[in-house]
Formats: sequence, structure tokens, C-alpha cells
Amino acid sequence: MSVQSMSPFQKRLKTLMKEYVHYIYKIAKQFPKEELFSSCSQLKRAGLSILLNYVEGFTRIRTKVQLNFFEISYGSLHESLILLEFALEEEWINQDQFDASFKLSDEIGAMLWTEIEPLNKKIEKTR
Repeated sequence: MSVQSMSPFQKRLKTLMKEYVHYIYKIAKQFPKEELFSSCSQLKRAGLSILLNYVEGFTRIRTKVQLNFFEISYGSLHESLILLEFALEEEWINQDQFDASFKLSDEIGAMLWTEIEPLNKKIEKTR
């Protein structure tokens, strides 16, 4: 499938993911310089992984392959949250920034899960 064939729901999810990645990049600029090649880089990569794996999974034809990419996207979402929580504890970001990112990630996670669950059921039926 092509990205152009996304439903309004899927387009909304992709838009939220892009918004989340841009937000991550914005707040990552506040991280200490010594974190540039460690937690800052890891946070950016995790954020991009959410979006890129979702889009790549969407364009795959086989259900199991699509599910794999969506699960990687979901895992990267949670990885980014742990890194943001760590950044909050280290006082590299403030509570408002964490709360905004958490709210957005929660919505993304719920929407992404609604994409994952039917694929799991489809695979279960073929067993």
C-alpha cells in the first residue's frame, strides 16, 4: 500500500507522530552538550523510529511484516518516554514539557494499538 492510500485515521496518526518527533527535536536542544552523542541522540533516533517504522509497516503487504514494523514503532514510542522521564529526573526538561510529550505519546500509543490489535487477530485466525 502507498502512503497516499491512508485512511483519515492513519493520516491523523502519522501527523501526530510527526508532531511528536518535532517536539522531541525541539526539547532535545536543551540537553547538556555532553549528552549530544548519548541520550540526546538516542531520544532523537527513538522518536524518528516511531514515525519511520509506522510508515514502512503501512507500506508492507504481508500482515506479519506489517505487524513487526508497527510493534517496533510502538516499542520506540515507549523507549522515547523512558528517555524523557530520565531527562525530567535529570532536570534537562521541565514538568510541563514532559506532560505535553506524555499526553501526545499517550494518544499516539492508543491509536497505534488500534492498528496493531486487528493484525494480531488476523494472524491468530490463520494459525
